[in-house]
Amino acid sequence: MTEKTLGTSGFTNAQKEMRSAFLGGFAGQLVSGLIWIASAAISVFSSSLHGMLFLFFGCMGIFPLTQLVLRLMGRSASVGSENGLWGLGSQVAFTVPLNFLLVGAVILYRPGWFYPAAMIVVGTHYLPFITLYGMKIYGVLSALLVLSGLGLALYGPPVFSLGGWFTGVVMIVFAFVGRHITLREEDAGKSE
Repeated sequence: MTEKTLGTSGFTNAQKEMRSAFLGGFAGQLVSGLIWIASAAISVFSSSLHGMLFLFFGCMGIFPLTQLVLRLMGRSASVGSENGLWGLGSQVAFTVPLNFLLVGAVILYRPGWFYPAAMIVVGTHYLPFITLYGMKIYGVLSALLVLSGLGLALYGPPVFSLGGWFTGVVMIVFAFVGRHITLREEDAGKSE
């Protein structure tokens, strides 16, 4: 689905529906951030291998946990069947586990690069969220994760879990930023 197929107002309405249903990505970012923090903690208190496995398999639970959190918050957690952006969201979600194959290849040679490589994979996956939600903050989040992942890999201290802690905190902060933007937009719409 593109702007040309829907027209500008239809495309904008589809983005608005996505923002509203998913609260600007709030629940997904919050769940993701907590998974990254738990993974970092596991890598410190158990082993780096356990932390890596937790992040990989934990990410498979992001969508159902996001749905649960949204429903507990009273959100619809879905969009109308005519909203073609739903398909984009589904496609984007599958890029992360597929690209984790590259992360696996990287850690065969540099295990300490696990979190930085995962940061780059997850950061690049956020680029289409700019279109999905119509929110430029996802470009900032993407750049922050990609550049930080690169910086940690090349210049960071040899602290295995550092990228996990950093990413978890950044995602939680962006969760609340996206929530704030969406709620402000909804409040403005009610007062019109």
